[in-house]
Amino acid sequence: MSASVPYVSVDDLAAQIPDGTVLGVTKDDGGVAMAATRALIRRGVRNLHLVCVPVSGMQADLLIGAGCVATLEASGVSLGEAGPAPRFVDAIRKGRITMRDATCQAIYSALQAGEKGTPFIPIRGLIGSDVLKHRPDWKIVQNPFADGDDPIVVLPAIRPDIALVHARLGDRHGNVWAGQRREIAILAHAAKKTLATVEEIYDGNLIEDDKLVGGTVSGLYLAAIAHAPRGAWPLELTGCYGRDDAHIRAYAEAARTEEGFAAYLDQHVFAARAAA
Repeated sequence: MSASVPYVSVDDLAAQIPDGTVLGVTKDDGGVAMAATRALIRRGVRNLHLVCVPVSGMQADLLIGAGCVATLEASGVSLGEAGPAPRFVDAIRKGRITMRDATCQAIYSALQAGEKGTPFIPIRGLIGSDVLKHRPDWKIVQNPFADGDDPIVVLPAIRPDIALVHARLGDRHGNVWAGQRREIAILAHAAKKTLATVEEIYDGNLIEDDKLVGGTVSGLYLAAIAHAPRGAWPLELTGCYGRDDAHIRAYAEAARTEEGFAAYLDQHVFAARAAA
């Protein structure tokens, strides 16, 4: 294994995410590190600022319900066909978390600024929306290149302290193959460091494979990797397995109450083996 990008256990990977971290995570079909999320809950992490790229579902709901999140930055949290995310809804109603409303375009654009090392990025389409009323850090400025009046919104760059992702392949040089899941790449480029779980170990160098290099995130962006087969379960991993809809529906039903949610954690998170 590469000395610069060590392979560690899932629990050791989670131990590298301290309290108060600005943590970037992907949407449900974008490579969600669910095994590492359960490890984070077992560790009892607190006061996360969770940045969802650009939305989240069960991952955010679990972390919120377990008391791990202080601030949520997202354009939506939902369990899809299984209904609303119950612990998220309860936390918003009771004021247990700070919500930083966003839009998909805004989150992607701000992360692109983070990728490029620029302090802000201009975008169209927000002026006149209610979102601006709740985001004092988003500013309306005059386009300096326009001949006449041309207001535009500028957003501060998003640079998470840590990106936490799950990818299909990891090689022995510290590279990971994300395939078409570009959320992984944009997060890894924008974050100060990236922690990844991977489905399989690739015997070779992903950077040297002409068919895979286009979807590969270089080990230069990785701080540590954990081998975690079915590490996205019960969510999907493109090309490997689909969503476990029955499990997610059962979670949605259980998580409607604090007692049901606690029972779910006992069975599927705190149990010695929480797996499919």
